[in-house]
Amino acid sequence: MRVYVPLTLSGLAEAHRAGELGTGPLVAYAVTPALREWYLSDDIEELEYAALNRAALASLRLLAADPAGARRRVVVAADVPDGAAVADPDRGLDPAGLGEVRLAGPLPLAKAAAVHVDSADAEADVRAAAEALAAADGGDDDAQFVVDGAEDHELLWYATQELPNLV
Repeated sequence: MRVYVPLTLSGLAEAHRAGELGTGPLVAYAVTPALREWYLSDDIEELEYAALNRAALASLRLLAADPAGARRRVVVAADVPDGAAVADPDRGLDPAGLGEVRLAGPLPLAKAAAVHVDSADAEADVRAAAEALAAADGGDDDAQFVVDGAEDHELLWYATQELPNLV
């Protein structure tokens, strides 16, 4: 199963040093039954892209909580055994939890298939989105427009061999 783990650049640097992501439980995003139902598609590539975007939003939330961090969203795509990633059945179709899964323990960085990171030209929009996130969560349409502006930037794909250059 492919999972998408939201991080920041500093979190990626720490994972690179430690050789693993987190200590567990680890929040990630994947193609879950609830995500399939919400997205209404059978195309696995579209569904995985939706899970990647959910992880990118979670990365933005991490950035909002860390004002000193570099303003770039980071998502690590990794392959885990089926059953290793478990969706919370109590969250159901809660829009905030679509695609969210938990991994019980740390995820070895060797399981990473790729890393997705914002380009430098996205930093201003990501900074503004991180600052507007709380207001957007509160229902402010103008703030939501700013948050959506970060989504206009596609995350760049990096091979795992490029990790030393990213951190």
